[in-house]
Amino acid sequence: MCRPDDQAARMPSMKLAFVYRIPLLFFALVLAAPWLPEAHADSSAKAGAKNTLPLAELHTFVEVMQKIKQDYVEPVSDKRLLQNAINGMLTGLDPHSAYLDATQYKQLKINTSGRFGGLGIVVAPDKRFIKVVSPIDGTPAQRAGIHSGDVIVRINGESVEGMKLDQAVKRMRGAPGTSIELEIIRPGHPTPLRFTLKREIIRVDSVKSRLLEPGYGYVRIASFQSATSADLRKALAKLKKTNKAPLRGLVLDLRNNPGGLLNAAVSVSNTFLSRGLIVYIKGRIPDSSHRFEALPGDALSGAPIVALVNGGTASAAEIVAGALKDNHRALVVGTRTFGKGSVQTVLPLSQDTAIKLTTALYYTPNGHSIQAEGIRPDITVEPLQVKAAANPRIDSFREADLSGHLKNPGAAKLPHSGGKNDELALAHKDFQLYEALTVLKSLALARPPATAG
Repeated sequence: MCRPDDQAARMPSMKLAFVYRIPLLFFALVLAAPWLPEAHADSSAKAGAKNTLPLAELHTFVEVMQKIKQDYVEPVSDKRLLQNAINGMLTGLDPHSAYLDATQYKQLKINTSGRFGGLGIVVAPDKRFIKVVSPIDGTPAQRAGIHSGDVIVRINGESVEGMKLDQAVKRMRGAPGTSIELEIIRPGHPTPLRFTLKREIIRVDSVKSRLLEPGYGYVRIASFQSATSADLRKALAKLKKTNKAPLRGLVLDLRNNPGGLLNAAVSVSNTFLSRGLIVYIKGRIPDSSHRFEALPGDALSGAPIVALVNGGTASAAEIVAGALKDNHRALVVGTRTFGKGSVQTVLPLSQDTAIKLTTALYYTPNGHSIQAEGIRPDITVEPLQVKAAANPRIDSFREADLSGHLKNPGAAKLPHSGGKNDELALAHKDFQLYEALTVLKSLALARPPATAG
């Protein structure tokens, strides 16, 4: 149900794995021999401040663990205490680093495949509560009307205040067909909203497409999975076939896209770019820094693109928006994106467990860090609700309304470009998409006509 944060393709990371195993081994040694820190104090000092272990803090850790084992109200196993310690060590760093036990590690692998169980809602920590990053298309959460930016305060009547993210996610998951009630605070609403949802198996089709009108395509990417790039190319080929001609322009809808796989985001960006930097990631150690360059070949042959974004556009989706914007390949329209610009690398600890560790930050081609800032659109369009006028305007009297007017001999040959009723229907249903299409048409009209070469 909770989609994974961006997983970098498994980079060379043995150094990281080794560094994070040393303290665990040291904890075991300290438990067996409490005198060890004092015995090694001099040799540690000689090694320099950079390489010394925090001996006083480790001694405190051991003392706390011993007191819990001795005085806690009920017996606690060493395994549980150490797992809790690892959890705290990681979750205290940032909202995206975490320890993955056998169940969570298995679920992460399932999530990136595009099929998982739950409500279809992407969540993140929000101070004391849980915030909705975005609902996933075609899921119980999306159909119920849950919005990006909603704050979950109760799950089945139980307050989530102070609850860890994985605990809240575990409560929202369950057997398909079972019901759950969420109490949500929504900005602009004076009272909490209650939603009753029925859990189901979530199957995410990451790419959906259609023609908005002749010549102008629409592709929605709901998340970035292993097959997203291949599905995108199939969708573009289908649009061209339906249009019976090359597309004049494309709206790429990344709204409420929570991200996914880094490699998928790079490949999607490369679909529309013939050259230039797509994204670079920079971390503290050399192994965590990489640059991703576009390869020749633009699937749209330079036809204009409008990338549609909002506050639910996060992570890998922000990489695509930033790459297309900075390379002047697309105009970004909508509202500022979520701002999740960190890279998480999954480092296996065993066959069944791993840690998800933030190892680097994303930077757009122009050097802009996405973290906590997001991508600012070139043209801001708020998600307004368009309603019919109370007193509809009477259309002007035209030549075609005159009795006995001469027919236009070329009228039947003129291509249909979408009537006024079609445009009004789109404006009423999705104002941001209507505005994106309007911008796209302007770009297409301003583009020099193609010449045979």
